[in-house]
Amino acid sequence: MAYGESLLSKVIDANDPAALIRHDIREDHFLTEPERRAYRFIRDYAEANGQAPDYRTVAAEVAGFTYRPDVADSFEWLARKVKEGAAKYRQHAFFTSREFSEKYTTMKPEEFAEWVRGKLGEIEAGTASRTKVGTDIKRDTVAFLDEYRKRKEGRSFKIWRSKFPTINREIGGYLSGSMYTWYARSGRGKSVITAEEVIEAAFQGAVVLAWIMEMSRYEWMARAYTSISARLGVCDAEIDGVIQKAGFDNLALLRGQLAEEFEAAFKAFLERIAEEMPGTIIIRSVDDQDFDSRKVRDLEADIVATGADVVLVDPFYYMDYETNTSKTTGGDAAETSKKLRRLAGKYGTVLHVITQADEVKDEKTDDGHRELRPPQRAEIKKTKAVLEDATNVFGIDTVASDGLGVIELGKGRNGGEGTTVELLYLPNYGIVREMETGAEAAGQFQF
Repeated sequence: MAYGESLLSKVIDANDPAALIRHDIREDHFLTEPERRAYRFIRDYAEANGQAPDYRTVAAEVAGFTYRPDVADSFEWLARKVKEGAAKYRQHAFFTSREFSEKYTTMKPEEFAEWVRGKLGEIEAGTASRTKVGTDIKRDTVAFLDEYRKRKEGRSFKIWRSKFPTINREIGGYLSGSMYTWYARSGRGKSVITAEEVIEAAFQGAVVLAWIMEMSRYEWMARAYTSISARLGVCDAEIDGVIQKAGFDNLALLRGQLAEEFEAAFKAFLERIAEEMPGTIIIRSVDDQDFDSRKVRDLEADIVATGADVVLVDPFYYMDYETNTSKTTGGDAAETSKKLRRLAGKYGTVLHVITQADEVKDEKTDDGHRELRPPQRAEIKKTKAVLEDATNVFGIDTVASDGLGVIELGKGRNGGEGTTVELLYLPNYGIVREMETGAEAAGQFQF
C-alpha cells in the first residue's frame, strides 16, 4: 500500500499541513518521486497560503500523485508506516551498496562491525517515530512520583560521596548520570586525585571501571594498593614530626623492593582487600593486548559488561575521537565529549574525565618553593567541550615535595564555584586527604 500517498491525502482532507511537522515527516521519507513532489508542493503551498491545497489542485500540479479520499487511519499510524518504509529502503540500499562491499573487504572485522552499527544507527535515528515530545510537568506527575520513590529507595539514583568533605558539602557528592571533568598541568596529580575518588566509591560499594590509557596495569595497581593500604592504616610513617597512618611505599612497590617484613605484610594485605572493600575496581590499561580500540562505543560495551556505577577516563585526549561531522577545529573532541555525557545519562553512571591544562610559568616564593596555583578554565589545553558538558569541573595543582595540594571547583551546576580544597598530598605513602582545620588540626602539633 502507498502509505505516503495516504498520509498526504489525509493532510489535504484534514487541512492540517502541520501534521507533517508534528510527526517529523521529511521529504526523504517518501519512496517515490511523485510523493516527494506532492510533499514539497503541499509544504510550499501551506507556507504561502496558511492552509493545505485542495486535492484537485495537487492532482493538477503533481503528475503521478494519486489522491486517496477518506483515509480513516490516524496521522500517528500513517507516519510510523511511512518511516518504517523509509528505514527498510535505506537499509536495503546500504547493504547492497558498493561502499558496504568495499568496507567488508578492506576493514578488520571489529572495525567493520562498528562501522555497520554506526550506519544502521544513523538510519534508525533518521526514521524514528515519535508520539510525544518531552514530558508534561502538569500531567506526567505519576512518572515523577515513581522516580521519587526509586530515588528514595536508592534504586534509580545514587550519590557517591567524595573523599574530600568540602566537595560533599559544596556539591552534595557525585550524582549518578553526571559527568565530572578534572584538569591540571602535566604531572600535577590528576591521576592520583581521581584514583582516590574512584577508590572511595569502591569503598562505598560501587563497581568502578577505570580506563587507564597513560599508565601500565602494574603502575596503576601499585598506586591503588598504596592508597587502599593507607586507608586501612597498615603502616605508620613519621612525617614532619607527626605520626601518620600510611600505606606501603609506592616507589618500593614499583621497583619490587619492599623490605622483607613489609613484603610479608603486603601479601597479607592483598588477602584482606576483598573483605575490606565492598565494591570492586576493574581496570583497562595501556598494556592490555585487547585494548586497542578506545572509542565511546567500546567504553559503552565495557560499562554494560561490568555493570559499572562509576567510570574513570584517564585521560580523555587518549580516546579514539568520534568523526568530526561538524568539520570544525576540535569538532572530533567535542563530538566525543558530547557522546560521553550522553553515555553517563543513559546508564546512570558517574563519569570522571581527565584532561590537561596549558603549561604556564611557575611562580616561586622567596625560599624557592613553587606556589600552588590550580589552572583556570581558560587554560584547558585539549578541548573546551569536556568543560561545557560537565556537571562540575575541578582544577588541580600539587607540590609533592612540600606535601601540599589544592583542588579548585570551577563551573558548578550544583554550586561550589570558586571553592578551594586544601590537601595533604603525600601519594608515595597513600596519604591524599583534605587538610584538617581548627583545634583538631592544631592538636597534631607541638607549639
